[in-house]
Amino acid sequence: MNKHKKLTQRVLFVLLAFMALFCIYPIFLVFFNSFKSTAYISTTPFVLPNSTNSVGINNYTIGLQKTNFLSAFGYSLFITVFSVAAILLFCSMCGWYLVRVKTKLTKALYYFFVLGMVVPFQMVMYTMTKVANTLHLDNPVGIIYVYLGFGAGMAIFMFVGYVQGIPFELEEAALVDGCTPFQIFFKVIFPILKPILITVAILDAMWIWNDFLLPYLVIGSQYRTIPVAIQYLKSGYGSIDYGHLMAMIILTLVPIVAFYFACQKYIVEGIIMGAVKG
Repeated sequence: MNKHKKLTQRVLFVLLAFMALFCIYPIFLVFFNSFKSTAYISTTPFVLPNSTNSVGINNYTIGLQKTNFLSAFGYSLFITVFSVAAILLFCSMCGWYLVRVKTKLTKALYYFFVLGMVVPFQMVMYTMTKVANTLHLDNPVGIIYVYLGFGAGMAIFMFVGYVQGIPFELEEAALVDGCTPFQIFFKVIFPILKPILITVAILDAMWIWNDFLLPYLVIGSQYRTIPVAIQYLKSGYGSIDYGHLMAMIILTLVPIVAFYFACQKYIVEGIIMGAVKG
């Protein structure tokens, strides 16, 4: 039985390692090709950089200039950081309230938020764009409210599931000690929410950082985020310099991948605790 179990574990390890390599390989392919000229990327994409096809870091320097990458990076960073912060703060408070205040209204609100998770973005994007323009949300600050609305469904669903696993006696003890509801939340509940807060932060940060359609529709080309700036590498006739494109993709990946690896130890715990009790 032990031999059979060990064999099964080895087979699973090999399969998972193969799947991991299958997922990681495209990233390495983009990385290696970011140092090659476009002509060689098109003809020999699977050949490593060498003295014949390599252009060094020219793709990076030229790509930075063409896309005005530093400006786009600043807009993406500002929008991502403050959108994620708004989602974490307001949705955690809302999730806690929906769990502790049990009325027909809070139950209906919970299902209303969950319904927002399944409504396709394409169904509301034109109406949403018109509303955003009318309310003057078509700027880097205004789009934070839009992201808060679109991100609330999943975040509240996960926060509600996690809060249901927190003993109510902790809050009763704080209430007896004279804490107000705000003090109970920020001094007792909020620290306990750390795993699910990091999980939601990772998921929403990856979504907002890489999002193209919402910034393109709401704030357009005046305030270009990185995904929007990269698509302007296309020439007037639709041709693309793939060397510059791949170099900018690598630079785009670095911050969000670093953030993920810094926080990934919490993501499994947060997803399990936030989903199984919802």
